[in-house]
Amino acid sequence: MSSTLSEITDELAALVAAAEEEVGAVVDAKALEAWRVKYLGKKARLSVLSREMGSLGADERPAAGKVLNEAKARVQALFDAKKAELEKQPGAAAEAPAIDTTLPGRRPRAGDVHPITKVYYEVRDFYLRLGFGIWYGPEAEDDFHNFGALNFPEDHPSRDEQDTFYLNDGLLLRTHTSPVQIRAMKAVEPPLRIIVPGRCFRSDAPDATHYPVFHQVEGLYVDKAVSLAELKGTLEAMGVYLFGPGTEMRFRPHFFPFTEPSAEVDFTCPRCGGEVCGVCHDGWVEVLGAGMVDPAVFENVGYDPEAWVGYAFGVGIERLAMIKYGITDIRYFYENDLRFIKQFK
Repeated sequence: MSSTLSEITDELAALVAAAEEEVGAVVDAKALEAWRVKYLGKKARLSVLSREMGSLGADERPAAGKVLNEAKARVQALFDAKKAELEKQPGAAAEAPAIDTTLPGRRPRAGDVHPITKVYYEVRDFYLRLGFGIWYGPEAEDDFHNFGALNFPEDHPSRDEQDTFYLNDGLLLRTHTSPVQIRAMKAVEPPLRIIVPGRCFRSDAPDATHYPVFHQVEGLYVDKAVSLAELKGTLEAMGVYLFGPGTEMRFRPHFFPFTEPSAEVDFTCPRCGGEVCGVCHDGWVEVLGAGMVDPAVFENVGYDPEAWVGYAFGVGIERLAMIKYGITDIRYFYENDLRFIKQFK
């Protein structure tokens, strides 16, 4: 590299002069690209001078840098002007790459139904065949519908901020779809037979089995002579519908504030058929909670608990999908990885 400012100035002037002379001989886009590579490319002398500028003394570098930038700007202006000139010439468009109309088109990437949606459709279709209707409700609820009317005591742990997302104006993000049961019963006289799908929210730290957002389908059946046996028969039929023939069910006593008696419901593992595997560990998988509607809930909505009886259940769609497809981490549902979703096409 030239070692003095004057030598650099002279070399840059010579480069610009050569570029001006040669650009006049450019007659097409191919020649212009070759000219650009020669004078503006990564290996062009202008680029090399820019990288070697550091060998100059500190007192000369600012002035050398100014001269170099002016030279680059001049060469770039020559390129832009010639390019614009060529584009205006007759027949310039014909030199552009032609489109081969004989090539097959590119297929658009088709979307796939998300596994959560697929499983929800199965649950929905099962209950629609049994004559259940569908109700929807708001995701931002008040304390009465989410807790009070469902018989949750004031000191229940689920009311704590560590479990529930609270909003302004006394609202909260619903922790289950059960509030819609309350809205339905307050709006409709019995008998009533509905399912309630929707998103729910709980203040859980994400891990393999917990996520702050999840999907649930709630079920409610109120009539004159609804029995626990009918609840068991309905859920057992749902298990067979979802997981296949031979699926067995068991009830384990449990407690929910809004049902009495209450139970956790298990099915034989659909992945191993009741043998021990990595999904179930003991041949059974916990699927949902259910029970007979507590008379106090009927009183809260204006139903006569002496005249009406009902059952309710709630099932997590992610839980069903994880069991059905052998998914080991709930977070996969929310990563929007097409490789994951394509497996369920």
